[in-house]
Amino acid sequence: QVQLVESGGGLVQAGGSLRLSCAASGRTFSRYSMGWFRQAPGKEREFVATISASGNTTYYADSVKGRFTISRDNAKDTVYLQMNSLKPEDTAVYYCASTPNQLPRTRISAYNYWGQGTQVTVSA
Repeated sequence: QVQLVESGGGLVQAGGSLRLSCAASGRTFSRYSMGWFRQAPGKEREFVATISASGNTTYYADSVKGRFTISRDNAKDTVYLQMNSLKPEDTAVYYCASTPNQLPRTRISAYNYWGQGTQVTVSA
């Protein structure tokens, strides 16, 4: 069983920054790729970013490319999402998730463990 706990969400003005953290426990963190997803009210959950087990490979949704950065610290069993130049359309509940793969994955179906989510609200 894997436990994922997100933190770092909050209310920020447009153009501001936030850093989300996701602490993992329950299995060898460094063996598995991780991802961040988000879900806005009335919308489906969507892919945001993913990182390989080693941290060497990352992929981003087009909507966040150049503004968000995913990273991981395998010594701390933690994955991060640095969000800069935030826009009101970034408002959502953000979830971290873990896959049973070493390579990064963009599809929701590839992830088998999820955190409880953290709210990010960007005001205009």
